[in-house]
Amino acid sequence: MAAFGELATGELSGINITMPHKALAFSLCDRVDEQAARAGSVNTVVLEGSQRVGYSTDIDGIRTLWRRMPAAGPVLILGSGGAAAAAAVALAERTPYISSRRPGAGRDLGQRAGVEVGELRWRVPLVGANVVNCTPLGMKGEWLPNAVVEMASGLFDLVYAKQPTPAITYVKGKGLPVVSGLDLLVSQAGFGFRLFTGVEPPLAAMRLAAEKP
Repeated sequence: MAAFGELATGELSGINITMPHKALAFSLCDRVDEQAARAGSVNTVVLEGSQRVGYSTDIDGIRTLWRRMPAAGPVLILGSGGAAAAAAVALAERTPYISSRRPGAGRDLGQRAGVEVGELRWRVPLVGANVVNCTPLGMKGEWLPNAVVEMASGLFDLVYAKQPTPAITYVKGKGLPVVSGLDLLVSQAGFGFRLFTGVEPPLAAMRLAAEKP
């Protein structure tokens, strides 16, 4: 990534990274903070002295927004990539279940992240679960597994799309709590803004900018 070279020369003092480059960015950092190390991915890199230091503000964003979700009920994370690892670290105290298309991927993720997890087969619902979608499903209008969504008590959808995903529309229609990918985009960006500038972020202005066509 050319931006890492520009960090090394001082042309840049910080960068943000998005899918699918978060694992690569992790490998290129001189140092990463503890929770990013557990997740195995970074989305924010800041030049600190001569070191390129990686952070996962996704983890901070998920923790901050989780207060909108039901306090009770199990947590079911869909997916086993970098976003799912960030969610597992953020929600470790809830002992999340992980459901992935690849058998054993959830167990492997838990071991890498040092998080105690359960594992469910793909498409198997968990009654009353707070579902966390860490897959790309919904970005192009795809549905999440129907039974999984129908049995949920809330949905935290990491997919960022201009229009609500079908799963969000369905869960909102039932009057259940929802956190969208746009919510997370702004929240994690706020944490990145603090790392870059050392001052509090203008979250309202950032939200308006993110909502522009």
